[in-house]
Amino acid sequence: MTDIPFNIDELREDIDTEAKLAAGRDGKGALPSDFWETYSAFANTDGGVILLGVSEKEDGVFEVVGVEEPDRVVQPLWNLLNNPQKVSRNLLTDASVKRYPTGNGRWVIEIEVPCASRKERPVFINGNPLTGTFKRLHSGDYRCREDEVRRMIAEQVEDARDAKVLHGFGLDDLNMESVDDYRNRLSAAKPAHPFLGAKTPDFLRKLGCFGKDRNSGEEGLTLAGLLMFGRQETILEAVPYYFLDYREIPVAGTKTEWDDRLVPDGTWSGNLYDFYRMVILRLFRDLKVPFRLVREERQDETPVHKALREALINTIIHADYSLSTALLVIKAPEYFEFRNPGRMRVPVAEALEGGQSDCRNRTMQRMFSLIGMGEQAGSGIPRMLENWKSQHYRPPELVENVHPEFTTMRLRTVSLLPESVLTELRERFRGAFERLGVNERLALATAMIEGYVSNGRLRQITEMHPRDITLLLRGLVAGKMLDADGKGRGTTYRVTGVPPVDRGASESSAHSNTNPTHLNVNPTHLNANPTHLNVNPTHLNDEIFNPCEDLNLLDIAAKVRNTGKADKQLIKETILELCRDRFLTPQQLGKLLNRSYMSLRERYIKQMVEEMLLERRFSNQPSHVNQAYRTREPSP
Repeated sequence: MTDIPFNIDELREDIDTEAKLAAGRDGKGALPSDFWETYSAFANTDGGVILLGVSEKEDGVFEVVGVEEPDRVVQPLWNLLNNPQKVSRNLLTDASVKRYPTGNGRWVIEIEVPCASRKERPVFINGNPLTGTFKRLHSGDYRCREDEVRRMIAEQVEDARDAKVLHGFGLDDLNMESVDDYRNRLSAAKPAHPFLGAKTPDFLRKLGCFGKDRNSGEEGLTLAGLLMFGRQETILEAVPYYFLDYREIPVAGTKTEWDDRLVPDGTWSGNLYDFYRMVILRLFRDLKVPFRLVREERQDETPVHKALREALINTIIHADYSLSTALLVIKAPEYFEFRNPGRMRVPVAEALEGGQSDCRNRTMQRMFSLIGMGEQAGSGIPRMLENWKSQHYRPPELVENVHPEFTTMRLRTVSLLPESVLTELRERFRGAFERLGVNERLALATAMIEGYVSNGRLRQITEMHPRDITLLLRGLVAGKMLDADGKGRGTTYRVTGVPPVDRGASESSAHSNTNPTHLNVNPTHLNANPTHLNVNPTHLNDEIFNPCEDLNLLDIAAKVRNTGKADKQLIKETILELCRDRFLTPQQLGKLLNRSYMSLRERYIKQMVEEMLLERRFSNQPSHVNQAYRTREPSP
């Protein structure tokens, strides 16, 4: 037990932290009743630190108060951690709980909650996972929706999500041209492979496209077989939100939204194997290939080719196709971007280091591996990073999004410290810039190139410790070279004098899905209950229904309404929460959030409809005068 070894202010900027007073009724100490919601939320998200004996003021500043009798907090903590009726899993060890004297006879108790593994989630309280599972968003704890909990349970018990046997689907649901092309590619890669001698049904069975339900004994097409070789219309029957999107973005200032786009539009099969074949050629198009001989044979692939192939295959085999977010690939003048629905199964830091393989779609991973594409040893991302680094490009960005769930890998074809950027920074900060160290310059250059920089991003670029990065960023803020936006793990920093970047506006068109087939994937599901769709007819008329008279809605909107400048993701999450189980017009949302309804409609609502996060009341009349929006729930 030593003095408090950290600065309370600094903790806010490098790790998720929750402060609770823990005084109890008599002021001497008690475990707060809301401790368990935070414990569940941290465990199910990215982990975090709970400080007991610390109060958080309205401006986010922490104040050390201390607990007079710490045993009255710690002993009940351990008792309840090992009570399955209170919490489903104890993730803590003795080292997770520390006590620090405050100097006035009181103590601060620090509890470090680790991130639960896939096999341990969901971590829930009060004996019911459907009502007792929480997640962490920004600085608050939110109860998970039932579909989110069920997805955690599925992830826990299904090592290979794509091995699921689909009842009622068979050989007729496949596009045999795709199967034949795959067989030909396998023959070219491994002419003596034993699978090649099998007839088509047995060949597909050996690949894992057919399986047997161990409970019912029924044999049928697996999800992997349907996704890999199916036809668009049959895939949508099994996976209603399935959508693939490839876009080539033109240079800035061009009037066209994209130079080339590939989506399942009925002109091709729409399956993942054909998507890979068509997209990889587009990604490779225009890449410079130097003349190079290896053992007297010309080698046409560069490290860039290898990195792009690995990124595309990783995107396909790690995606959660049950989610409403589209699988998206972007080719832009200065970057390539790969986005797959679903979060990573291993922590980002571990994925970057390699060595761990926990693929969501292992059957498809094996299929690609058979034809010489991709690996199964957890080395894909590190190898991709090494190939990109060999070209002296900026290290790839790997980012997880919690709500909606997706993972993004961005590969920038820009050097780490471009001379043009350094020149601009020298002109902006004069002699002060010359006095900076390499890492400070790197932070400023990253903020200039990428629009913002964060603690997490610098961890991907440098080998600095998170706490040292925090101090570096705070020093640049104190030196008036960076401005901070937000707080906690989500804090980002931009170059002073540069307007805040809308993290997503530049890709808003790229993240949208304007294909009408995709927007109305399952009309029967969208209109399953007409009575339910018309929750309250008075809500159609903004003059009749004033949302600001609903205290519950005002409470939900407060985190944005009372903030002059809010993070784009927070606004989207708040809109989804406001529109859950009710239709609201842009005007009503504008009143609740204290924002321009036109700005909300253009910058958020349109994109969220196209991403299938929101549904329209009048689905066939987008411009209806009384158009309203509701959060779209996944298919049961």
